[in-house]
Amino acid sequence: MTDTTTGAAQAGALGVRLGALRELVGLSRTRLPDDRLTAAGRVLDEAAARDRLPRAYTAVAIAGATGCGKSTLFNALAGAQLSEAGVRRPTTATAVSCTWEAGRDLPADGLLERLGVPARARRRAHVLDPGLRGLVLLDLPDHDSVDTAHRDQVDRLLTLVDAVIWVVDPEKYADALFHERYLSAFAGHADVSIVVLNQTDRLPDDAVDAVLDDLRRLLDEHGVALGEHGEPGAGVLAVSALTGDGIPELRQAVAELVAPRTAAARRLAADVDGVARDLGPLYIADASEAPAGLTPQSREDFEDRLAAAVGAPAAGLAAERGWLRRADRACGTPWAQGLRRLAARQAERRGEPAGLATKRQSAGPPAVARPAVEQAVRDLADEAADGLPDPWARAVRDAARRGARDLPAALDAALAGAPTERLPRPRWWTAAAAAQAVLLAAQLLGVCWLLIGLAGHPVVADWLPPLLLAGGSLGGPLLAWGCRMAARGPARAHGRQEEWRLRRIAADCGHRQVLEPVAAELMRYHEVRERYVVAASPTGGSELSGRLR
Repeated sequence: MTDTTTGAAQAGALGVRLGALRELVGLSRTRLPDDRLTAAGRVLDEAAARDRLPRAYTAVAIAGATGCGKSTLFNALAGAQLSEAGVRRPTTATAVSCTWEAGRDLPADGLLERLGVPARARRRAHVLDPGLRGLVLLDLPDHDSVDTAHRDQVDRLLTLVDAVIWVVDPEKYADALFHERYLSAFAGHADVSIVVLNQTDRLPDDAVDAVLDDLRRLLDEHGVALGEHGEPGAGVLAVSALTGDGIPELRQAVAELVAPRTAAARRLAADVDGVARDLGPLYIADASEAPAGLTPQSREDFEDRLAAAVGAPAAGLAAERGWLRRADRACGTPWAQGLRRLAARQAERRGEPAGLATKRQSAGPPAVARPAVEQAVRDLADEAADGLPDPWARAVRDAARRGARDLPAALDAALAGAPTERLPRPRWWTAAAAAQAVLLAAQLLGVCWLLIGLAGHPVVADWLPPLLLAGGSLGGPLLAWGCRMAARGPARAHGRQEEWRLRRIAADCGHRQVLEPVAAELMRYHEVRERYVVAASPTGGSELSGRLR
């Protein structure tokens, strides 16, 4: 694959990642603190600003401590005395640039303006090296300068340049502050970094390799990948800007960095990687798979709890018993119905509600158990938030809590406003009532004939009155028992229908007040998680890179 093809692929992947990061920030603003999204916003702004500038130029900064020979190295690469070098510390007070023009129609002024290099500090290369065409080389102030303005300028420029040449000397190459504040912070940018051990002329020949090995060890300990054996990473070189030793090798390394014109994209990709690592805990709690969220089982459990809170199971049993009582009243013996009316009158005389004697249920809607509703919402929120990162788990619980405030009132209103259907009266109840009337008539006829016979008057047959009396007395209870057995099936069906009706009312209210807001939060989380995965993937794909997990 050619450098042009590779560069186009990298630019395309970077564009996809930046687009995903932009959507991620937009979707997260109302869920995350602003300070957690500041770095992502800065990277997006820098990417937009860099995209407006010519890609033909690559800004490379030379950074290092006081006295390490940055300016001398800068002059050696430029082939002329362009930046002041001397023993006075600090020597470099402002950044100085040297530009190898990419073409007459492609000025670097826009890039230099963005970098904030004043016009008086802009230089052009005196040695026109074709390998360095498009290079904008910067000599930065000392990062350890006693002047805080110098340090601030270094920190600002290091966030804007495309690549960095870190310069160390034999005395301070192991400086802990330098490694921790700069090299460790830029460890993710090793692919666009070169570490130069300068002033090797001050070391014996046999000591240069030992110092280089120790420098590589320190870089490795601070997480800086080294570009060795064909692997991407920072190059490590030993040079002497004073004598010129190693300068051709450094010039070649810089040319390889500049020639593909991909350093800017690689730098921005490393910035996106860093932002993705920082934001990772806010979007990925378990890198292996997304949280389950609202599963069918959790929805079903929530509906069951709401049904219990509105008394749906109890209402179903009550409806079943009510159906059986209606069957008893319609198909029972007249004597049993008379006893019920007598018991009701006696209860009224004692001041008891008639419902205690007749066991009738109130026609009003069932009462909503508010504590049970609140507990059902809490359980649902906990199940839905399980496995989510803290900000999104909190958003899910807040959405459920807001819905729970109005859910009991909504249930009360829905139950009170639900239409009550007139219960059907099976036709066979009428037939059974007529049969009970016939059996009662047989009993009364048998009693009358018996009384007439006992009075000495002749009757049709002596066996007929007892038969009518016995048949009516036994047939009525047997018919009532049979009708009760036959009514059990329809009673159970009516009870289930009443329970289902109340469950639907409760489920509809719960879905509208709680499930929909919670599902919306989970949908937003899954959307931002997908955007995060794309932004964190080095190729802009939908698979999360292992190095970012």
